[in-house]
Parts: sequence; structure tokens; C-alpha cells
Amino acid sequence: MTGLATIVGATGFVGRRLRARLTAEGWDVYAPARDDRTLFGRDMGVVFYCAGLTADYDRRPFDTVEAHASLVSELVRAGRFEQLIYLSSTRLYDGQAVAVADETLPLVFDPADPRRTYDLSKALGENITLTRTEGRGAVARLANVFDWLLESPGFLSAWLIEAARTRDLHLDSSPHIARDYIHLDDVVGALIAMAEKPATGVVNVAGGELTANAEIANIFLEAGWKVGFKGDASPPPPPRADISRLRALGVTPTPVKDVVRHYLQRLTA
Repeated sequence: MTGLATIVGATGFVGRRLRARLTAEGWDVYAPARDDRTLFGRDMGVVFYCAGLTADYDRRPFDTVEAHASLVSELVRAGRFEQLIYLSSTRLYDGQAVAVADETLPLVFDPADPRRTYDLSKALGENITLTRTEGRGAVARLANVFDWLLESPGFLSAWLIEAARTRDLHLDSSPHIARDYIHLDDVVGALIAMAEKPATGVVNVAGGELTANAEIANIFLEAGWKVGFKGDASPPPPPRADISRLRALGVTPTPVKDVVRHYLQRLTA
């Protein structure tokens, strides 16, 4: 399938890679600049809504609400799209008293917690996408996305980028912390699959397993790197995201340990 695709947030981490992949596959890609109001007056085809804030959401709460909810609300009101795929996050499951979280799990938030601005604004964006698009909306809840190109965000991305510079790594984290990781290329493949089916409802775009820092460090040690951690915290693990719906779309992410192993092999080749 090819056609017209509009990427909101095309200069961001996911949006850049998605734009390159769609263009290579023959899609007609429209990437509006930030604050381009002409967006709402044109046909948009399949919209990939990649705009959002992550690390600095607490410092910029009002921009967070604008990016996660206000802008997508305007887009949905305009209604000039065939399908809308809204990028959200599996961090919405954090704090839920379950071991495994599938897409039907009711979400619970404390509105008095200032750190929940991110979660609540994403949840509102999800709600608008799912309930106000006349069946044309779907939500991709992304886990911890990583890559090794310079400026890729996130702890594991920074770890991999640093590994290309030095074999002696000192990480500001704990070996006991576990996360669900998925490589950026698998995320892009999942988003395109959601457009091609097309998908409806919510889809967990995740690796489907929790991997501790210590497990990843062992791969580095086996490949000849030294790895040290500055902390020793052992917080409760987050829920593991069920990825049955993702697999039903024909997408099976490569396990994070395999991706890291292959990356290190390229560095040492």
C-alpha cells in the first residue's frame, strides 16, 4: 500500500525515520512545519501523529498539553484524513497493579500528581483519536524506543552511542532497572503495518519483555567492553506490555539483546 501520508512531528526521532521509510516505499509524504496552519485546510491521507514531548515534559507542561492533546483535537475537528495513527506510550501502564498490560486495561491516574501531566495529556489525545474520528483512528503505544544515531534520545540510545566512542563505560543508572525496549526500525515497521491493515483501537508497539540493564551489560562484557553502574536502585518493574495485537499485524520485534549484540559486532568488525 502507498498513498498520501502526513507526518505531524516529522523532524522528531520517530518522524524522521518514518518519513525516510515511507518515501523510500513510494508514499507521497507531506511533512508540515511546526505551526503551519494550512495543515487543517488540505487533504492529509493517512496521518501519523508523531508530535510530543518526553524528557522535558515536566519543565514544559503547557507545551506538553498542546502537543499531546490540543493540536490533535484541531486536526480531528478538521477531519480531512483517511486514517489517524496517534503515537502514545506504554508508560501509561506505569503504576498499574498488573504484571502484564494489554490494550484493554483501564488506565488509572492521580490528577493531583504534577508528573502525570504527560500521562493525562497522552490519554486525552488517545481518547480524541479513538472516539471522535468515526472509526478512522488508532493508537500506537510505544515502549522505550532506541537507536544509535547521534542525538537519539533515551538511556539505551545514549549507552550505545557512547560505546562507539569508548570501551570503558560508566553509566548513571542501576543494573537492576528493567525496561521494555524496541528498536526504532521495528517501530517504523509497526506504524506502516497499522496503516496498511488498517489497524483500529490501541496497539502496544513494544518488545513484549522486560530486560534489565545487567542483562544488556553482559552482552557488552562478552564483546570486550567494560561496564560500570553508578547506582544500585531496584525499583518495582513496570508491567510488561502484551504484544499479541502487534504480532497479529505481522510485526515481531527483534529482541533488544539481539539488536545490541549485532550492533557491537559491527563496531568490532
